[in-house]
Amino acid sequence: MNYLIAPNAFKGTIEADEAAAIISDTISRKFPDATSVQCPIADGGDGTCFLLGKELKLPRIDLYTLDPLGRSVPGFYFLDKTNNTAYLDVSTVSGIKYLKEYEKNPWTASTYGTGELIRNAISNGAKNIVLGLGGSATVDLGIGILNGLGYLFLDEKGRELPVFSDVLFKKLRHIQSPVQRPDIMITCLCDVNNYFFGEEGAIPVFGPQKGLDLEDFEEFEKCCSNVLDLLSRKAGKDINDKPGFGAAGGIAFGLSFFFPVTIQMGAQWFFDQVGIEEKVKRSDIIITGEGKYDSQSAGGKGSYELLQIAKKHNKKIVLITSGTGGDDAGFDEVLILPDLDFDREGFQVQAKKNLVDCVGAWI
Repeated sequence: MNYLIAPNAFKGTIEADEAAAIISDTISRKFPDATSVQCPIADGGDGTCFLLGKELKLPRIDLYTLDPLGRSVPGFYFLDKTNNTAYLDVSTVSGIKYLKEYEKNPWTASTYGTGELIRNAISNGAKNIVLGLGGSATVDLGIGILNGLGYLFLDEKGRELPVFSDVLFKKLRHIQSPVQRPDIMITCLCDVNNYFFGEEGAIPVFGPQKGLDLEDFEEFEKCCSNVLDLLSRKAGKDINDKPGFGAAGGIAFGLSFFFPVTIQMGAQWFFDQVGIEEKVKRSDIIITGEGKYDSQSAGGKGSYELLQIAKKHNKKIVLITSGTGGDDAGFDEVLILPDLDFDREGFQVQAKKNLVDCVGAWI
């Protein structure tokens, strides 16, 4: 029996590669002769480029940079020297995972650390940047990244405004480009297709998750409009809001004024890079999963997209989840994990035990 083990991350409890290893080990203990191919998946969310780098067996470059509030933090990216391409996730150093609840504040949180990673990749020969947008802590329109790449942001008197400052958006009046603009192309991977503005835009939908107070919505939106106007005037071109610009606080929107930017929905792009369809063809049973499969999963999430490929090739596919939304989605079987008490110490250890028990009972 040939198993393709391709789970997404069980968000907040088990990373995708850990989950794949747990499922594979559990099957191997009961069926030593079974063949298991591990291919943890991602859809543009947190950790997408991390999984890509590992699956493509690329060298990892490690360096220290700054987290969303300017504190020192270890960062990394993967470098494909053959194709002059660097793979990195915004969440690696600019992720919301670094912030306690009381620290979340879009007025101060910055993507500057991600900009430093990109700058280092450029110094190592990267011409193409693949940027996973999931899990960001910011709504800074990529201003931090631009600052890390040498762009300066000035007040009305021409004085530089520091990133990680709650007055940056309020006092920004001028932008100064670097003497030599980096020669790069950027591919942004995302798992949401929201516009930046509007009722389903970055500010009302994702702002509260990142610490933006309801009473600040109007002022924050005005500041963002002003920043975009300044970017437009500096670049000498207009760019209209479009799907995907709302992901990760408008990073793709801001970067588009100075660099060629392509937005890709992460699941299909990821699958193409790792050759998932060929892996599906060679398998007898596919096992996928995610923390909570629900109505949003059909909007491009990895497990749902893998289901479509499995159906295309008439392969059996099993979903592991704690949600109930997978019952009517078309999976051949849905294995339900027990609920966790996230306030209880050791819940992540319990989550891994639950996964072992769930797979063990099924096989």
